[in-house]
Amino acid sequence: MKKFGFLSFGHYNHAYPVQRSLHDAIELAHIADSLGINGAYFRVHHFAPQGAAPIPLLSAIAARTSHIEVGTGVIDMRYENPLYLAEELAALSYIADGRLAIGISRGSPEPALKGWEAFGYHAADSEDSKGAGLAREKFLTFLSAIRGTPMAQAAPADQQYPRIYAPGRPIPVLPQAPDLDRTIWWGAATHASAEQAARDGVNLMSSTLVFETDGPSLGEVQARQIERYRAEWDRAGWGHEPRVSVSRSVFPIVSDADTAMFGKPGSGGSESRSMLDDQQGIFGRTLVDTPDKIVEALRNDPAVMSADTLMLTIPNQAGVEVNARILDNFATHVAPELGWEPANR
Repeated sequence: MKKFGFLSFGHYNHAYPVQRSLHDAIELAHIADSLGINGAYFRVHHFAPQGAAPIPLLSAIAARTSHIEVGTGVIDMRYENPLYLAEELAALSYIADGRLAIGISRGSPEPALKGWEAFGYHAADSEDSKGAGLAREKFLTFLSAIRGTPMAQAAPADQQYPRIYAPGRPIPVLPQAPDLDRTIWWGAATHASAEQAARDGVNLMSSTLVFETDGPSLGEVQARQIERYRAEWDRAGWGHEPRVSVSRSVFPIVSDADTAMFGKPGSGGSESRSMLDDQQGIFGRTLVDTPDKIVEALRNDPAVMSADTLMLTIPNQAGVEVNARILDNFATHVAPELGWEPANR
């Protein structure tokens, strides 16, 4: 593990309103930036009291910070206009000076039944009830757009305003940001989707849960997923090294205040398996322990050791002070033992 950041689900409610959720996220990212923490990442959900439109938030954070990368985990491609997303992320890349880690996927189960149809998007295949084919088609269009493939033709000269292209000339979406595709991650919940991400030439963001049962633990399953991803990456012949991230829920206990907030050391529980989206998924356990025990547990987690980036899921509704303490505790007492490279050095 060389990098770590926080992953916020962006929850809000009547007691913790959306305005506070957003402003707290900006403030926490600013504090994390000063600590050298590498990333500020945010979940994206629609028709739910969570963050749904990440680009304004990421832009605000990028403008206020200098080192931390900003990203998502993940944008649900079923709800997106791929060309507009390409324009937004190119602009965000310039605001952030390239400090992006944008996770994209088909998306997780949502509260709304086929909610993407309310956004105006319909799967061509009537059997595509979960929108997987729709998301795949949009993702490929998006990748082509950010890689500079022309997406339209110039209009006749008398119809252009301003007149900047020769009539009929193929034109890409603008702006184009250098190496934007290298900041894109695919959120994979299966081995097959991880291998496809490698063939597509994007980074791997192993999901907070996985739908494979070929291992005794989440870490073992994700390690196999990562191994298969990297093997497929090598076969594809891409000319650069990809990045890989996993997420964990970790609460280092270094004071009585930590115990009062998160529980006694060793009280975090165990992994679980349950049905979600008509499939059995493996969910990771929460680590609540002393720093030495957390270091030991993470060193024994093959996925954490194989990935280059660890995302710590945080209880955003606990507020800035509590979450800043979680990050500071991890940065001070845990991360250095795992080979952490602070962003501000």
